[in-house]
Amino acid sequence: MKKILYPETIVWPELAKRPVKDLQELEPTIRQIFKLVQEQGDEALYKLAEKYDGNRPLQLLATPEELAAAETEISQELKEAILQAYSNIQLFHLQQAEQMPVVETMPGVRCWRKSVAIEKVGLYIPGGTAPLFSTLLMLGVPAKLAGCKQIILCTPPSKDGSIHPAIRYTASLLGIQTIVKAGGAQAVAAMAFGTESVPAVSKIFGPGNQYVTMAKQLVTQLGVAIDMPAGPSEVLVMADETADPAFVAADLLSQAEHGPDSQVVLLSTSETIVNQVIAEIEKQLQELPREAVAAQALENSMAIVLEDAQQMLDFSNLYAPEHLILAIEDLETIAAGVVNAGSVFLGNYTPEAAGDYASGTNHTLPTNSYARAYSGVSLDSFVKKITFQQISPAGLQQIGKTIEVMAEAEGLQAHKNAVTIRLKKL
Repeated sequence: MKKILYPETIVWPELAKRPVKDLQELEPTIRQIFKLVQEQGDEALYKLAEKYDGNRPLQLLATPEELAAAETEISQELKEAILQAYSNIQLFHLQQAEQMPVVETMPGVRCWRKSVAIEKVGLYIPGGTAPLFSTLLMLGVPAKLAGCKQIILCTPPSKDGSIHPAIRYTASLLGIQTIVKAGGAQAVAAMAFGTESVPAVSKIFGPGNQYVTMAKQLVTQLGVAIDMPAGPSEVLVMADETADPAFVAADLLSQAEHGPDSQVVLLSTSETIVNQVIAEIEKQLQELPREAVAAQALENSMAIVLEDAQQMLDFSNLYAPEHLILAIEDLETIAAGVVNAGSVFLGNYTPEAAGDYASGTNHTLPTNSYARAYSGVSLDSFVKKITFQQISPAGLQQIGKTIEVMAEAEGLQAHKNAVTIRLKKL
């Protein structure tokens, strides 16, 4: 982990850049995959699974028997943990539903807005070495609360063709019935274009490797929406003399273990704290099963010593982290100044892992500085907002002249006539 002392503000933008790969080189391969899926449907998914995973699945869709079997394939302790997380996530997202009142902007001119669920959505859930059943909760719960009529789940199977039982159990809990044994860009293509077994969807959610990330970006050019641009996971921790170095190190490593291209950043006003955290990282790293992965991520990471808390806040807002942890004394003042972050964690006893799993907030968040403009996934992500209006004859008499004058000034006579012809009837 690089240590940087009191950098000049002129170099901050360079420090805030992510060590991201140029994914454009993947585009030709992904477009070939898209073409194959469009032309061959299910058979393409079988062929691509055999090519990239070394195994041709017996069937593409998980059977009801496979879903039911998950109940006995995971421990009671894990089931209880999933149920608790499910309850907290549901409670938090349920409060996000909004009912906008009818607004009378002028006498006789009534306007309102209604939230309508996206009918068909696709959820991509990574499997393999890290089966992210927690992400299935984060996406599936708001999708169900929003009222999406059809939820398609794609997840890569293991070598024996099975889906991790925790993913199957969580899918059953959410009432998701269409579970496709497919991963990679081909899964994104199947959800975007549809096959014999996989219905086409209107919006695709979920994280994945660089092929999945690039495939999601490409389908946006083809009329399919996605949750947000996403890249490797990241966390920024602000720590002062009140922080516990062991806690800070653990939080940094919890993101570093996501993948070798993850990035973690430590900001502090104390070089002593930085040195203590780095020593703790070295100690804790040796105990991690994913030590090699985390060690690679740390090579892309940095600890920066700055002059004061205001500088830490300014750098953080420039960096716009996916996760922001404030392990500092003056929490309220600094938290109030945060304008760019996916999700914020306050105090020494609020680990980022709580948000990843069970506190209730969503862990599907903008990365790579997209927090400057994007929010994390919420109930709103699964709905469209449709505006309505109704104008009475008296209302048209009130607003008609305004419309006519504006339309004529823009040279759009038909727009003016649409009002004038009605006014003549009154």
